[in-house]
Amino acid sequence: MAAPSEGLSCEDFTEFQEVLRAMRTIDDRIVHELNSSVPTTSFAGTIDASQTCKLLYESLRDAHNNREKVIKGCIAQTSNSVNRLHTERLRSPDDLVVIKQLRKEQTKLKLMQSELNVEEVVNDRSWKVFGERCRLHFKPPKSQ
Repeated sequence: MAAPSEGLSCEDFTEFQEVLRAMRTIDDRIVHELNSSVPTTSFAGTIDASQTCKLLYESLRDAHNNREKVIKGCIAQTSNSVNRLHTERLRSPDDLVVIKQLRKEQTKLKLMQSELNVEEVVNDRSWKVFGERCRLHFKPPKSQ
């Protein structure tokens, strides 16, 4: 199975985390982005807040969808590796190299699965802040 995103290897969990950290930049900077792009009532006439909020909504939605695909893709890839190693271990139960590799992959799989929980928290925080600042200017489609 190919890596879920160009340049991302699911083999190294540290690299996986670094890529996710970079992909979460939009969420980390959402408060600043909203403060600098959505006007207060005194400046409401000079900037189209509804368009700004719509563009930010689309950026957030796309970023969240891309990260979810990356995380789930790596989980699937690592899960396949765990299954393969588990089968190898059943064939040769005394092979310490296989046992060690299986434990390593199982640990990595658990860490990747925990990233789904982190992703949920990051997304919820971003949508809450977005909703607080953009609720008067833009109504997201019902699917969100």
